[in-house]
Amino acid sequence: MGYTLIRYSVKGAELDANRALVTKVFEALGEASPPAVRYLVLEQDDGEFIHIVSQDKDSSAITGLAAFKAFSADHAERRSAPVVRSSAKAVGNYRMLAATE
Repeated sequence: MGYTLIRYSVKGAELDANRALVTKVFEALGEASPPAVRYLVLEQDDGEFIHIVSQDKDSSAITGLAAFKAFSADHAERRSAPVVRSSAKAVGNYRMLAATE
């Protein structure tokens, strides 16, 4: 199972707004319960957010959510650095990520 790692930094004044929007995405995911989605967001002390996502080929399970569209709408204005995306694969995993097949 592969993952996409997405990293970006948020302006200090925008941290609360970004957290709230991320929370709404997770609430929407909880309601929709897309079966092929695995998603984790971490926030570092310096205002950097790290999203780890794994999903089937149809990315609309996340991007199609109204909450994700709201999160994305003014994302560029909240950021203090550009988004960096990269592919990743689990090398070690102890009860953090879904079991690999």
